Amino acid sequence: MTRLSVELLAADAPEPITSAGHAQLGIAVLAGIAVIVVLITRFKLHAFLALTIGSLALGAFAGAPLDKVITSFSAGLGSTVAGVGVLIALGAILGKMLADSGGADQIVDTILARANGRTMPWAMVLIASVIGLPLFFEVGVVLLIPVVLMVAKRGNYSLMRIGVPALAGLSVMHGLVPPHPGPLVAIDALDANLGVTLALGVLVAVPTVIIAGPVFSTYAARWVDVPAPDRMIPQRPSEDLEKRPGFGPTLATILLPVVLMLARALVEIVVDDPENGVQRVFNVIGSPMIALLASVLVGIFTLVLPAGFSKERISGLVEKGLAPIAGILLIVGAGGGFKQTLIDSGVGRMVLDISEDWSIPALLLGWLIAVAIRLATGSATVATISAAGLVAPLAADMSTTHAALLVLAIGAGSVFFSHVNDAGFWLVKEYFGLSVGQTVKTWSVMETIISVVAGALVLLLSLVI
Repeated sequence: MTRLSVELLAADAPEPITSAGHAQLGIAVLAGIAVIVVLITRFKLHAFLALTIGSLALGAFAGAPLDKVITSFSAGLGSTVAGVGVLIALGAILGKMLADSGGADQIVDTILARANGRTMPWAMVLIASVIGLPLFFEVGVVLLIPVVLMVAKRGNYSLMRIGVPALAGLSVMHGLVPPHPGPLVAIDALDANLGVTLALGVLVAVPTVIIAGPVFSTYAARWVDVPAPDRMIPQRPSEDLEKRPGFGPTLATILLPVVLMLARALVEIVVDDPENGVQRVFNVIGSPMIALLASVLVGIFTLVLPAGFSKERISGLVEKGLAPIAGILLIVGAGGGFKQTLIDSGVGRMVLDISEDWSIPALLLGWLIAVAIRLATGSATVATISAAGLVAPLAADMSTTHAALLVLAIGAGSVFFSHVNDAGFWLVKEYFGLSVGQTVKTWSVMETIISVVAGALVLLLSLVI
């Protein structure tokens, strides 16, 4: 980014709520993030409260009037929830339909029936990637790990050889591919094109998941050789098998929003005329909200009705699907408030100046910031939100593809080396019956491979597109 670009962006930016210089702003940013980290890790405070208090601390250290800090935080929270809240809700509903109707089991069993010992790790990657598209990571783990344990036990497979590919599929989808909350928030903060981000995310995700999944699992199985713990293997009721929806309709329902959003991106590239009737139609049906809404409505007829659900049960399913995302929405919203406080305090301009003076590539800067916050807080979502807020001004002068790549760089950094301050670390440890050391050798190393490989691929793509 040129000095002229920086000056033009500064001229268009609103007046900061503080007159602090770069040194004070730098201290304020570190203090705000430190407050968030300490509250989450030391005092086990909920991330929503930690982000709220951290935003106030940031403003106070920057010397901004607290009433203006509150206004900035509230505005950021509201705009973020307005931008991604409906999408998160629709994704949660679709995930609940998929789980409760037996559609997820149908996809799992169909693919596993066609896989043998050599192809089983690849089958697990495929299953996790497909199932993980509409599901939050924790939901995907709860849904898929019992399947992994059953496959390992009944087929006498190495648990790590089967489990690592499944975890890699879920984690890659979570970090790189919308409509997961992290990528969606970054897209909203950087004003990136969702369709282009989705297309490039899939392009980066495929080689990443191959390396971190089936390839790395061969080494993980040698390092950690443990049997599937019997206590965690579920017994499925046989009567559910007769009511499950078909494989084809279930897969089509899951992939419908992806197809619609990619179609919109393709039409925008080919037609490139906002007034064209065809492009306007695809702008509507390929918008994230309509694409996910269409998938939910189609899912009623392809998933829950074939499973024998009554109208009352469908209504209850939707309600149950929405309940668990309240915390996620609050965290995402508070993260948006923290981001807006950063911007309104003038931190964005400071980042612009630093990146210009130090010649740090924006993609590498976004990755490094996300890595640092991920290691400190353990939350990929908090890392994505905070990093996106810090580097958002850098995206204003970027092309559509490079803004999308910045989103992916942040997403890649946000999954770096999960350790003891990450809930996912303990979830994997308990489900697989591992020690802390074994979890680090497998899960933590796998997450680091995903982060580094995806980050490198993003940087490589930035040189050729």
